[in-house]
Amino acid sequence: MRAVFANPFSDERIAVDLEIAGSPPSVSYEERLRRLIQTVSVKIIEVTEEGKGDIRKFAGNDRTLIEYGFLFHVYHQFIDAFDRLIQDQLAAGDTPCKAPFADDAIRMMVRFGFSAEDAVRYFALFFQMRRAFYFINQSIVGRSPCMKQLRLHLWNNVFSEDILLYASHLWNRMEDYSTMLLGETGTGKGVAAAAIGRSGFIPFDEKNICFRESFTRAFVSLNLSQFPEQLLESELFGHMKGAFTGAVSTHEGIFSRCSPHGAILLDEIGEVSIPVQIKLLQVLQDRVFSPVGSHQKHRFHGRVIAATNRSVSNLRSEGVFRDDFYYRLCSDIISVPPLRLRLKEDPEEIDDILMLIMKRILGKPSPELAGKVRDTIQKQLPKDYAWPGNVRELEQCARRIILKSCYETDTQGMSAVDTATKFVSGIEEGLLNAQELLSGYCELLYNRHGTYEAVARLTALDRRTVKRYLAQQEKSS
Repeated sequence: MRAVFANPFSDERIAVDLEIAGSPPSVSYEERLRRLIQTVSVKIIEVTEEGKGDIRKFAGNDRTLIEYGFLFHVYHQFIDAFDRLIQDQLAAGDTPCKAPFADDAIRMMVRFGFSAEDAVRYFALFFQMRRAFYFINQSIVGRSPCMKQLRLHLWNNVFSEDILLYASHLWNRMEDYSTMLLGETGTGKGVAAAAIGRSGFIPFDEKNICFRESFTRAFVSLNLSQFPEQLLESELFGHMKGAFTGAVSTHEGIFSRCSPHGAILLDEIGEVSIPVQIKLLQVLQDRVFSPVGSHQKHRFHGRVIAATNRSVSNLRSEGVFRDDFYYRLCSDIISVPPLRLRLKEDPEEIDDILMLIMKRILGKPSPELAGKVRDTIQKQLPKDYAWPGNVRELEQCARRIILKSCYETDTQGMSAVDTATKFVSGIEEGLLNAQELLSGYCELLYNRHGTYEAVARLTALDRRTVKRYLAQQEKSS
């Protein structure tokens, strides 16, 4: 049972696979999976030949175990077909592709004693599981512990920590589970959100032999900081023709465009005003909204993912982020780690990222070009370069090296990161006195907020004292 439904990115799943397949820990993922499928298939054949290939002949725990064994077998019989369907759908776009293997998979489950209704639902669940694995595994690369943890968290966000509970009760009830993605600019919060959004449950349409909707329509995003407040409501909820000056036609907002089987990313959520937060809170609570200039209520069915590169605790303490809004968004909180932490945990991770970047730039893998970029970085950048722009900076670094064979560091961004790193290290090691603590903290806040007034407000110091501490810090640095 654990081999069927354990998180594929968890240590538990690896241990179970190795145990069942009798494989040593050194074998590759592909070989481990091949041995596991072979072992389970042999067991299924034995059970079937004994005349027990029907779940209705079992009861209690025995029935549960045999059910999951059969489901595991069916899923892996069609895993290549699911992968081809994912690729076909990516190429086709928003028009749902046919799944010609669906009849065979559903009939196989019916022969094993599953009802036709359950067989169709499990078929849809299988496709969801394969999509989730594809998008998490392909787009969230890296061998460091923090990235392994991120992949595990993303899978749990889609299916919960207990996929048996999900399969029984939550598969059609995930709209109330909002998520907050936290992380610095350029860490890949949008990629993580897309992996969640494209992995929702989509029902299968037996009549048309396809899923009711293409997963390419299942994720939409909006950067809230790009719009002035007077236009933001229109981008969120839409507007009717003539609702305000310049509204020459009816406009569909992002909540209308979101698929009922998908998710919406509200990026830079920390930048929205209190009035907009109140209106978003009403949508999250009541699941209804009205376009600007209309009293008609529209139902919103998708999930909401919010992302910010700012400290939520600071936003709340400063009074710019309502507590009730935060509590409605925080069903799950996932932190996307900065690149410097990833490389600190495993310096070789840069190879994984560069291979993905080269594939994105060139449309195909290029180990040679990735190696050239890696060698140039090693020669031209300090070993402990902090990558203040994170993966986004690394991607532009790669592009510049391809064009010019060199890369000049982001000294301004690196300085801000180094200041924070040194200050935290000084606290952890107990090397700072009271004056250094205050001046270092003032510098940290000044780098983030940019004004003496903001630092004074957050530290409860007067402006002149803040200025004096910052002058002291400048002399000592």
